[in-house]
Amino acid sequence: MIDKSVPSADDAVADIHDGATVMVGGFGPAGQPYALLEALVRRRPRDLTLISNNAGNGDHGLAALLKAGCVRKVVCSFPRQADSWVFDELYRRGELELELVPQGNLAARIQAGGAGLGGIFTPTGYGTQLAEGKETREIEGRHYLFELPLKADFALIRAHLGDRWGNLVYDKTGRNFGPIMAMAAACTIAEVNRQVPLGGLDPEQVITPGIFVQRLVATAAQQRRSA
Repeated sequence: MIDKSVPSADDAVADIHDGATVMVGGFGPAGQPYALLEALVRRRPRDLTLISNNAGNGDHGLAALLKAGCVRKVVCSFPRQADSWVFDELYRRGELELELVPQGNLAARIQAGGAGLGGIFTPTGYGTQLAEGKETREIEGRHYLFELPLKADFALIRAHLGDRWGNLVYDKTGRNFGPIMAMAAACTIAEVNRQVPLGGLDPEQVITPGIFVQRLVATAAQQRRSA
């Protein structure tokens, strides 16, 4: 019997090892898997490469993971915001490496990783410092920059509903990077507000099929935070 559910967030992240590459879903706090991130902070792996849209807000979630000294490198689009003081301090002290990626390129590179592609040609970044040392090509009179795909050992994502097979339904903008990250990671761990019985999800509303999810944990932590 296929049952991908695990009893707790701590169990779900127990094998995330030092030096792992970890994708984390979310657009700012929207769709961020807080319970999984809090469990990862308790585990305290080291030298992680973090792939996410941003580098954390305030002192919770991604910011807490950075503050705990777990992350060596961040690959993201928006590292600095009004409340990104944790990232700012670590980066200015030289304790954190940053790879800055335009948001469209970030999504496209993750999609390429999930699709098994060898990379993408994109016009975004051509002629800027982001193009230094990278292959460029002119296609139909337009200049493009070659970017490698992004893949990960683990993806931590959040959805609204899930079943024991790992099928996921998202809530509004919570459906941001989660679906493509689930396809680009060797092991996808999904945090859901509620687990439903098999047959409890409308197949037409399932966005991430269970084939892309290896573990599922139901938690009310994010529900309390949003209340």
